[in-house]
Formats: sequence, structure tokens, C-alpha cells
Amino acid sequence: MSKVVSNKNNLQVLHEDNHIIVVNKRVGDIVQGDKTGDKPLSEVVKEYIKDKYNKPGEVFLGVVHRLDRPTTGIIIFAKTSKALTRLNESFKNRETKKMYWAIVKNQPPKEKDILVHFLKRNPKNNTSKAHTKEVPESKKASLDYTVFKKLDNYFALEINLHTGRHHQIRAQLTAIGCPIKGDLKYGFDRSNKDGGIHLHARTLEFIHPVTKEIIKLTASTPTDPIWNNL
Repeated sequence: MSKVVSNKNNLQVLHEDNHIIVVNKRVGDIVQGDKTGDKPLSEVVKEYIKDKYNKPGEVFLGVVHRLDRPTTGIIIFAKTSKALTRLNESFKNRETKKMYWAIVKNQPPKEKDILVHFLKRNPKNNTSKAHTKEVPESKKASLDYTVFKKLDNYFALEINLHTGRHHQIRAQLTAIGCPIKGDLKYGFDRSNKDGGIHLHARTLEFIHPVTKEIIKLTASTPTDPIWNNL
């Protein structure tokens, strides 16, 4: 289990050493700057490092991977260029293990299953559509899920990604009739009050880019009645 560090930036730091820093992303945080102009999480982490170590000048921070803005959970950043290069390779080669939790209203067709689709991205509305057969400009997407808890009105799923496609979990669950709670963009009937969706990057297991030790981290879920039931 990871140790959460509190600080004035209100970051949940799950792990930090000379080479990497891992945080628990909140609803609404954007990982990297975009056209909205909102302050990205990467800048918040830079400020945290600058303050903590009283660093003069610019702080190096490499973005290794991303989570959608309404999603919560584990994000890893590189504090050195060497760590960034090695982590990029590790993610590219699928050497990392990512497990997500999702809350859906409709019962999935099976208690556990492997989903394989072909995702085609629509840049105009920033969505991806899951097709059962290959279509032009589509990319193969694969994941497995298990229903691990039945709640009063919802089902909690544990999801392991085999590929890393744009909006993959959101699109694939919608394709089987199980949009994620709060995800209006992918067919859920109403939004969450905080603008987020009930999709959480729960655990991340990876090989440390420098020490080569295996690190496994767990991120606590946001505080709300549904997540609290888990």
C-alpha cells in the first residue's frame, strides 16, 4: 500500500523518489495543458516539487501517460529525462499493469469477460466508437472485466487494460450496454454533481525505471456514497 502525503497544493502523493512521483488525480484535473487554458496537474506537481525542495529555476517533469479529465486515480510523472525515456518504453511495450474500477447501472452480459473491439476516434466531438469488426482508421482494443460487487442500484467492475486506446474503457463498456455512471458523453442518462464519472485508476504496477524494483501502488477512491460502499 502507498503512503499518502498531504501538502499545501492538496496533492495526494502516493510515491516519490529522486526519479518519479506518483499522485492520485482528482475529478476535473487535466494531466497536461489543453485548449481550455486551465492549470494542468503537471504544473501543480511542478510547484509542489519546487516548494518542497526549494528549487531555483525551472523544474523538469515528464508526462508519461494520461487519464481523462472526469476520471480519477493513479498518474505517474518522471522527475528526470532518463526516467521519462525508460517509462515511455515501458508503457509502450505494455510492461505496466493497470487496474481500474468502474461503476455501471446496467448489469453486464457476463460476470466476467474479455472485450475486443475496434475503436475509431472522432476528433470533432472527442469520442471513440467501439465496433465489433475492423473499420477504416480503427484500432484494436482489448480489456477484461469482472463484476466484483453488486450494489443497490449499480454494479462495480474491476477492469484490466490490455491496450491503451482513447476513451477505451468508456467506449467498450458503452458498446455492451453498460455506460459508466455520470458519463453523459457515452450514454449515461445523467451527470454526476462534480462533473466526473465513476471510473477510477485503482492500481498501477510497474518496474522502476532506475532501481528496477517492482512497484505496486493503490489509489483511494473519491469520497462519495457509492465509492464508499466498496
